Amino acid sequence: MEKTYPAGLMWFRRDLRATDNAALYHALKSCRLLHCVFVFDSAILDSLPRQDRRVEFIQQSLVELDRGLREVAGNDAAGLITAHAPAREELPRLARELQVQAVFANHDYETGNMARDAAVRGALADSGIAFHTFKDHVIFERSELLTQTGKPYAVFTPYKNAWLAKADAFYFKPYPVERYADALAPRPPAMRSAVPTLAALGFESTNLSELRLPTGAGGARELIIEFMERIDRYGEARNFPAVKGPSYLGVHLRFGTASIRELAGTAHRLSEQGDPGAAVWLSELVWRDFYFQVLANFPHVSDGQGVSHSFKRDYDAIRWEHGKNADALFGAWCEGRTGYPLVDAAMAQINQSGYMHNRLRMIVASFLTKDLGIDWRRGERYFAEHLNDFELASNNGGWQWASSSGCDAQPWFRIFNPVSQSRKFDPEGRFILKYLPQLEGLPADALHAPWTASPVELAAAGIALGENYPAPIVVHEDARQRTLQRYAVVKKKTAA
Repeated sequence: MEKTYPAGLMWFRRDLRATDNAALYHALKSCRLLHCVFVFDSAILDSLPRQDRRVEFIQQSLVELDRGLREVAGNDAAGLITAHAPAREELPRLARELQVQAVFANHDYETGNMARDAAVRGALADSGIAFHTFKDHVIFERSELLTQTGKPYAVFTPYKNAWLAKADAFYFKPYPVERYADALAPRPPAMRSAVPTLAALGFESTNLSELRLPTGAGGARELIIEFMERIDRYGEARNFPAVKGPSYLGVHLRFGTASIRELAGTAHRLSEQGDPGAAVWLSELVWRDFYFQVLANFPHVSDGQGVSHSFKRDYDAIRWEHGKNADALFGAWCEGRTGYPLVDAAMAQINQSGYMHNRLRMIVASFLTKDLGIDWRRGERYFAEHLNDFELASNNGGWQWASSSGCDAQPWFRIFNPVSQSRKFDPEGRFILKYLPQLEGLPADALHAPWTASPVELAAAGIALGENYPAPIVVHEDARQRTLQRYAVVKKKTAA
């Protein structure tokens, strides 16, 4: 039986929905009166560019959450209290001002945020206030799944098998928040202001609305309904960036406007019924859990403050390119000036929208590390700054997979050929032309490698390599040989 409190405080973070929310459910069930708060944490926001789609996504999602809480409560005086300050200071202050006996939140797994939560826990304890946190962001966390020898998994397939063996209806069961909604308390009059605007937070509007990325739990619901109509084709369609294949729910999982229990439960049920696309999508959701448990059990992979180390320690011995030439190559990669159209189109996609197709993430990561010889951590940081759906665990795991330094990673001697990948996954060049329309006049095959076009074909297309479209900054076959030499140090250390 849960302990009851006269008054409590629900601290929303990356769980921006008023339904099927573990901490909100337990808070409502445990408190006679419950206040709800979201803190725009200046310790995080102050370091961001003044135009950041993620901040705009959060702000719009909070407007919906505030409305949803008032609707669930049936009381317009209820709703979301918001603040803009360092969370580790503001949250304990608010708890004291509201005279609550307990604070409720869902687990945060990133190292820096765990340190924040530890500081908050200590400050609350000093005031005699309890702090309860719950699992809400994954199906299995930390050490819930272990090998038969009691160790964390470092290989995906055995982890997935254990995940599927343990997962049942219990783990997908939603939390019926609405059952205890009467506990939602009216906000104190001084705290009934609306969710602050972007301008009030010191931010500017982005192109989020032009991207037609729906926000909030309502936006997640739209995407889920639409995706369910084509999920059976997901296994094949997800590989082609010009096709509507992915679920596009990554950012909603990142900020908790969609419930992982609902998504994984739906995928599991459909997979059990024989839907091949659902089985593949479920595997992707299991990968997400896998990377979260890697971060929790092997914290050396990232400290959450921009310092990452190879999961396989031997890979830290690799000598990456450095100096002015490496900086120039990295700049060309960031700006989509590599001369490889699929790579350049993919970088244009992330720079313009904050989104990148998953197949393209693997291709551009392989190109940066194994064609250009640039340290994977530079790419990891770039994605962290630009991706709408950035999650530390998945981003770190994905980059380590591509650079072969992670657990269950791509073998170091397997190197993506950007041209053959382009021909295979964008055969008609539809994705390339969306972001590089200047290449439209090229013959179909030359779209993937413009330098192979004849001078006549280039002239007819109006393309002058090195002027209005870059010549390739590296020769793939030569780069491949350099990579094999670069990674030889790993082979030697492993043999030793």
